[in-house]
Amino acid sequence: MDDSVLSSVHDLHPDAGVKQYSRVNQSNYLKSILLLRNRQMKPRIFLSLCAVAALASMVSLSSVTAGGMVPFQAQGNAPKVSEAEMQALKAIDALSDPAAKLAAVAEFLKKYPKSAARLQIAERVADEITKTKDTAQAITLAEKAQTIFTSEPELGIIKGVTLEAYAAGNRADDAFKLAGEILAKNPEDVRTLVQMTFTGTEEVKKKNPKYAQLSLQYGLKAIELIEANKKPVEANDAQWGSLKATLPQLYQETAILNLVSGNSAEAKVRLVKSTSLGPTDPSSYALLGLLINDEYIKLATTYKAMPESKQKEETLKKLEVLIDSIIDVYAHAAALATGRPEYQPLLQQVSTDLTSYYKFRHNQSVEGLQQLIDKYKPQPQP
Repeated sequence: MDDSVLSSVHDLHPDAGVKQYSRVNQSNYLKSILLLRNRQMKPRIFLSLCAVAALASMVSLSSVTAGGMVPFQAQGNAPKVSEAEMQALKAIDALSDPAAKLAAVAEFLKKYPKSAARLQIAERVADEITKTKDTAQAITLAEKAQTIFTSEPELGIIKGVTLEAYAAGNRADDAFKLAGEILAKNPEDVRTLVQMTFTGTEEVKKKNPKYAQLSLQYGLKAIELIEANKKPVEANDAQWGSLKATLPQLYQETAILNLVSGNSAEAKVRLVKSTSLGPTDPSSYALLGLLINDEYIKLATTYKAMPESKQKEETLKKLEVLIDSIIDVYAHAAALATGRPEYQPLLQQVSTDLTSYYKFRHNQSVEGLQQLIDKYKPQPQP
């Protein structure tokens, strides 16, 4: 649907008031979702839609890699090592520079190649890399660590944190290549599947759909494993809980990825599921409203071409149902975004369109609108 259709939306409805819809439907982020469906306009995908989607509360995956390690000498389940090894490890712990610490680990393993602490050391190195805020440095450390830990399962730990570093450092090609290697060995590595679903969606938001289909496959598999409660044997309860908490976001991400392939019907189903699993996330409601808005525009186009008939009257009723649905989901989004600074851009966009729709359906009055929004605000906990 091109801009010429958008500009004539006010002609699609018999009532003069439908000009309100013209202003609503020409909002920038709605244009983006319509352009998304045009295969010839792929480079323009998600210009403003992604500004909405990016406001979704992103779940950190650092807690499901090697986080939470305590100093070696304080671990209750520490492996048995010699006194010389223990002193060397304490000296490594005392170092503050990550690069120096990694170099010291390399020297330690050269001196004690059969140390019983190898796995714990790999976990702690991964933890240090995860805590490194400079992504370029984190990537350098992770790649260096792969030359130090060359056998499983130590290498698997390091590859996991390398994957995160690549994703954080906008190294999508490297991230997907490494993810392929990891998943070839363990197709049910749910942490990797979740990470790459998020990474692929972020690339789509940056107008790079190269990995959209693969990311969708990863996302569907991640959802399948989480919903089947297939906890990885190496994950503790806290780590598995963190992964399970990504489920609402996974449904939202796979909705966006379905949009890239033009499957808006499936995207809508997944956004509805996302709102049911994560009812406090306004971005899923905002995206759902955009999809229903798209349905309205397509049906309105059909309505315009219809001769006066009973069928046309029924179509008009369907249009009104769609409008009421848009009002409802936008009211949800506005209610959930209110008072949350990170969602203020979304609130501003949604509120403008919500008000226009509501006024059209209520004789240009906003009476009752605030009460509708208030109805969907989270209730304070007793």
